[in-house]
Amino acid sequence: MIKLKTAEEIALMRESALVVSKTLGMLASEIKPGVSGLQLDKLAEDFIREQGAEPGFLGMYDFPNTLNWSPNAQVVHGIPTDEPLKEGDIISVDCGALKNGYYGDHAYTFPVGEIAPETAKLLQVTKESLYVGIRQFKAGNRVGDVGFAIQNYCEAQGYGVVRELVGHGLGKKLHESPEMPNYGRRGRGKKFQEGLVVAIEPMINMGTKRIKQLRDGWTILTHDGQPSAHFEHNVAIVNGKPELLSTFQYIYDALGIETDEEVEFRAS
Repeated sequence: MIKLKTAEEIALMRESALVVSKTLGMLASEIKPGVSGLQLDKLAEDFIREQGAEPGFLGMYDFPNTLNWSPNAQVVHGIPTDEPLKEGDIISVDCGALKNGYYGDHAYTFPVGEIAPETAKLLQVTKESLYVGIRQFKAGNRVGDVGFAIQNYCEAQGYGVVRELVGHGLGKKLHESPEMPNYGRRGRGKKFQEGLVVAIEPMINMGTKRIKQLRDGWTILTHDGQPSAHFEHNVAIVNGKPELLSTFQYIYDALGIETDEEVEFRAS
């Protein structure tokens, strides 16, 4: 059942989302060759608690860490290890926080030093597709409108759109209705209403859309071993239009990025 949120609840959810935003911003300046996932996982846990929140993923479904840490061909749900990052890697960092009884949950894929031009393009297109999808998240539209927009944008540029993993509603539970696939048909699926809050999260592969799972029961990999990118925002419908609750601005401040799709989206 879809649970629509009041303005007061959305304000609380913005606080939760911003805990995650600030955490990703803190991590942005720490992600570099030689640093391990376990090192940054500990930093993230401490930082989230310092903000008066709890790590949203730690212990959820028995997940052992604060961060989903997914390098290179790992799509999502990777477990942090002591293996150091290397120049040219990419790393998807998905983070959640629970504050005031509500969850925030979003993700960003970081380049580690200088990365290959074709990998940089994958990251750029995936991030652009997130905003392409968000623009379709408005009152009266349907789940399929968002999925179609993301799918069409990415497949037109030759990328594989993961089918088995989807975005989701968000609130007092980390995963609420409706599911938000990154593929679909326009005009199909549940209709969006005022007060709906979701996590929209394109997971896009450089090669095949097919995936596989490691024996750890968590880590999802691309089937062909090519890189995958993952970007995620928390979005509410306010006055009929999509409103970002999360932000990548803390990341951009840390990395010295001046302009981006988010700036254009907020200005539109």
